[in-house]
Amino acid sequence: MSRRPFAAVLAANTISIAGSSVTLIGVPWFVLQTTGSAGRAGVVAFCATLPVVIAALIGGPVIDRIGRRRVSAVSDLVCAASVGSIPLLHYAGVLEFWMLCALMAVGGLVHTPGLTARAVLLPNLAEHAGTPLARAASLYDAVSRGARMIGAALAGVLIAFFGAESALLLDAATFAVSALLVGAFLRGVPAAEPQPAAGKVSLAGYRAELAEGWTFLTRAPLLMGITLMVMMTNGLDQGWSAVLLPVHGREALGGATAVGLLVSVFGGFALLGALLYGVWGERFPRRAVLTAAFVLCGAPRYAVAALTDTPLPLAVTMALSGLGAGMLNPILTTVVYERIPEELRSRVSGVTTAGCELTMPLGGLAAGLLVDGLGATRTLLLFGGTYLLVTLSPLVFPAWRTMERAAESTVESSVENSVENSVESGSAEVSRTEPAHRGSAHAAPAPRPSAN
Repeated sequence: MSRRPFAAVLAANTISIAGSSVTLIGVPWFVLQTTGSAGRAGVVAFCATLPVVIAALIGGPVIDRIGRRRVSAVSDLVCAASVGSIPLLHYAGVLEFWMLCALMAVGGLVHTPGLTARAVLLPNLAEHAGTPLARAASLYDAVSRGARMIGAALAGVLIAFFGAESALLLDAATFAVSALLVGAFLRGVPAAEPQPAAGKVSLAGYRAELAEGWTFLTRAPLLMGITLMVMMTNGLDQGWSAVLLPVHGREALGGATAVGLLVSVFGGFALLGALLYGVWGERFPRRAVLTAAFVLCGAPRYAVAALTDTPLPLAVTMALSGLGAGMLNPILTTVVYERIPEELRSRVSGVTTAGCELTMPLGGLAAGLLVDGLGATRTLLLFGGTYLLVTLSPLVFPAWRTMERAAESTVESSVENSVENSVESGSAEVSRTEPAHRGSAHAAPAPRPSAN
């Protein structure tokens, strides 16, 4: 057993996510500084996230065929080029708004497959390192949360003293370092290399692989419920991070430093929440902890931001919200990994990730347009109220009660058998490979809430 590949993936995620946190603050601030329009900030967010859905939907089978190590490294290198081009073109005086949108779209298209490629390796790397999956999932999420905390704080300082352009250059460098780590330390790991297809690669086989993932998801009510709820919260969170928080910070909180501090506080307490759940979380009912954590991390942020113009009340709220958010990914990741067979992870992950990120383009765009039309306060209250209603769904729908069991052997075995029977009886050629991916709010790793 060796822990080096697992440690390399954790390091790569730390560096890459820290850089992405810089961009999370830097790009909206750059748009607000150069255009003064919340609507345009929403358009940029839309362009950055729409390709994410496309990439997530088609990426699962591609990741298996190309290899997770290669997909992760190439993804980071392309992201480095796209993000780094923004400040360079701006310094040259030739950056147009459509260029900014196009570069963000390129980054969005390739970024998700890279994250997915690393995330679906988690069970294999945990086993290789001799670490229980639940603990590995908590550590994986804790590292991601800590990286967001560091990146957000750094972003506020960089933007305040050197401008948003310098922050984006730093993000480009972090992507390059992440690519080097994955390329070097995952070489020779069987699960990270291309997986042989059971039959000839064909369009029909590719469609069948996607259909296989969709069939499994639709016949597993709990997984479908998780996907739908995270889909809604991710869209609301995208509106918060891409538009609402930057606008509120610019108008009421005093600038980028305050925004960076708030996001950093959120990330720090999310890290604490992930660590606490890793130590004591399994002692408590999953559904109760998940519901409480989702309610805590969602609506209060929007309500407090709408009702106060000072940083301290929002900082306290962000701390409590982060504590709840840190518990979400370990629960969802563990539940999803327990219920998806290893050979189906890539296919199911493509469908779940696409579903969870489906509303993200609309969330940022809607937030920008609503701020221009209704004002920031009303938009914050509208988003917060919607968030509260969505996060109460585990208390309402019966499928969520099944998440308490470590494995739904009867239900899941029948689902798996029905999927296998449909594949064996069909004419399409399907690759039954080893797995290749939830965040925030933020995949088959579990659908990740992207709250921040």
